[in-house]
Amino acid sequence: MSGGIHEEFREYVVARGPVLLRAARQLTGHPSDAEDLLQAALFKTYLAWDRIHDRAALDAYVRRAMVNINISWWRRRKLEEYPAAEIPEPVLLGGSDHLPEQVEQALDRLPVRMRTAVVLRYYEDMTEPEIARALGISVGTVKSTVSRAMARLRGDLTIPEQRQLEHQR
Repeated sequence: MSGGIHEEFREYVVARGPVLLRAARQLTGHPSDAEDLLQAALFKTYLAWDRIHDRAALDAYVRRAMVNINISWWRRRKLEEYPAAEIPEPVLLGGSDHLPEQVEQALDRLPVRMRTAVVLRYYEDMTEPEIARALGISVGTVKSTVSRAMARLRGDLTIPEQRQLEHQR
């Protein structure tokens, strides 16, 4: 690349770098991974600089490169968790003797809509469309509400030390 093109690329990176880094953080969720992703995308952009005639589309080019690279990295990453034949039960506070009371207390701590959705789904054995009609919400909202509620319940029913270990991973 000639000095003029190199300078033009450098000016682009200086001007647009912070915005592109925010986009990379949104893709990766981690600051250091975002920096690596942006660096790789800018390298590809630098190599293609002569072929990019529409300078107004540079951000779109870099973002598309980041998405493609991120997908490629995601596909190549080594699985750190492997599926198991059986799903382990969470370790409960105070042992399993008090399970019904612990579940009741955990349900009582849920917001009304979450608690209602869980009760209708698992206690009344209603389908998601039936719950949606009963609550006047969409099926998608039922699914997400029940999913978030179950995640909260699982978190409430684990030992505090186990929660700390899970958050450190």
